[in-house]
Amino acid sequence: MASEDVKTGESAVSTIVTLAEEAKHASEGVKAPSHAFYSICKSLVAGGVAGGVSRTAVAPLERLKILLQVQNPHSIRYNGTIQGLKYIWKTEGLRGMFKGNGTNCARIVPNSAVKFFSYEQASKGILWLHQQQTGNEEAELNPLLRLGAGACAGIIAMSATYPMDMVRGRLTVQTEKSPHQYRGIFHALSTVLREEGPRALYRGWLPSVIGVVPYVGLNFAVYESLKDWLVKTKPFGLAENKELSVTTRLACGAAAGTLGQTVAYPLDVIRRRMQMVGWKDAASIVTGDGKSRAPIEYHGMVDAFRKTVKHEGFGALYKGLVPNSVKVVPSIAIAFVTYELVKDILGVEMRISD
Repeated sequence: MASEDVKTGESAVSTIVTLAEEAKHASEGVKAPSHAFYSICKSLVAGGVAGGVSRTAVAPLERLKILLQVQNPHSIRYNGTIQGLKYIWKTEGLRGMFKGNGTNCARIVPNSAVKFFSYEQASKGILWLHQQQTGNEEAELNPLLRLGAGACAGIIAMSATYPMDMVRGRLTVQTEKSPHQYRGIFHALSTVLREEGPRALYRGWLPSVIGVVPYVGLNFAVYESLKDWLVKTKPFGLAENKELSVTTRLACGAAAGTLGQTVAYPLDVIRRRMQMVGWKDAASIVTGDGKSRAPIEYHGMVDAFRKTVKHEGFGALYKGLVPNSVKVVPSIAIAFVTYELVKDILGVEMRISD
């Protein structure tokens, strides 16, 4: 009888242990998706904050760049970075310096969030494929693979937010003297959709996608590869315990941004010009004498390249490069470092370098 009681007790204990283990596994199964969901949300928030902070910091230079890209060659109002900024300040004041920034942030926040998150996911997928192909589970991403991951992230982010970029360009270009006025983001979107059709919202998409491959791809590849090299070689004592200072990371981001934008800049000019096609009241086609000239019509990316070079020379493909360079260097640097800092603050375990 006693032995039966012992056996019964042992059986009960065994059953309780089994149930406890099953409950533990079940709770872990519930927590895992929840944890992954919060991690994804934090990563997206970090990317969005990085984009908003970096673009607002350089908003005046961003507006000047676009104005230089699309201004009428027969009526030059902006002759350079300093003169252009002074002219905007004189004619439009502080609000003019940040005109279009709200729309820009409304576009860049989701764009940046999707871009950084897409890069992380693309990196994981490409690394897994690389490890399977080479049979080496210890293999790491090389600069070429990082370039591919960055290109994928850029294409996804650009395509997802392109209509916002299109109307942002028009809001940035218009001035107080423009015959036609867009009152805001949604008014611009609805007006373009009604008057020019849905295809107009993606006008200039092809050069944008082609340009984003080297631009975003090089940004990520150069930034990540530079950081990786500095951590491994520790030149001048820059790296300590596999960590780089904020200043060093800013320098890596600046180098990445400079190289990426220089390669992709002509495509950005063509994209802006194609976006202005169909806008009959664009301020850029009003000359200094108050008369308007018919805007040049572009029938595709190749035609836009050909006509731009024919009428204005090869140098026109780099209009606005100086303010863009001054803008890109701090913008990309701030975006990368802000992204990593915000993820640290939010307690996200994985950063892009991992």
